[in-house]
Amino acid sequence: MNGGGSGASGGGSALEGRALGSLPTSSLSAGRAPGALGLRVQLAASASSATADASRRHRASLPVGCTRLIAVMSGLRIVVITVSDTRNHETDTSGQLAVERLAEAGHTIAAKEIVRDDASAIREAVSSAARDAAADVVVLTGGTGITARDVTPEALAPLVTKPIPGFGELFRMLSYAEIGAAAIQSRAFAALCGTALVFALPGSTAAVRLALEKLLLPQFDVKTKPCNFAELLPRIRGAR
Repeated sequence: MNGGGSGASGGGSALEGRALGSLPTSSLSAGRAPGALGLRVQLAASASSATADASRRHRASLPVGCTRLIAVMSGLRIVVITVSDTRNHETDTSGQLAVERLAEAGHTIAAKEIVRDDASAIREAVSSAARDAAADVVVLTGGTGITARDVTPEALAPLVTKPIPGFGELFRMLSYAEIGAAAIQSRAFAALCGTALVFALPGSTAAVRLALEKLLLPQFDVKTKPCNFAELLPRIRGAR
């Protein structure tokens, strides 16, 4: 069970730095062409990823100090990963919700992927995104409960540079207001992994919506005062 409105999770391939728009058809909906819901997410990710490479090359060409200005003026590059043994891109409503809401807020979806409930697969997916600078942020859904297959926190523990305990604390407080004492079963957490911000959410759509609306979207917005993650990222990466 995933706490904070738990959801199950489905199987898929490990992240290889691929944008959803370039995923082979065989990886979508168990070998079928994507349905309307999956296609909408695929098109949204394709549109946002179309400018990702150009944006990355442009950032790389700028003096280090300019990255702070870029962070303020443009959205973040975000990888969305669903941890699941049972979901595919057509049934992954939680991951699809995350993609849609983040894209609507002006962020670039660098990739959207599904990985199985396996510690090594989860760790490699996140490590790949952080190592290749494919993402400013990695948002995972699933695997944060307390059953035998819930291993997202354990998978990511070796990658953590600095934990961000306030996220889990606030998420469980907000979740308690919605579902009561069941919120205690959630191990949702956040951490800095290298220079990427990583957020592990429960697998349920309701929990993902709660985390996005109350915590993540406001903190990814450079207009949020007195401070926000978007403005901190350049400093995390050494810019002044």
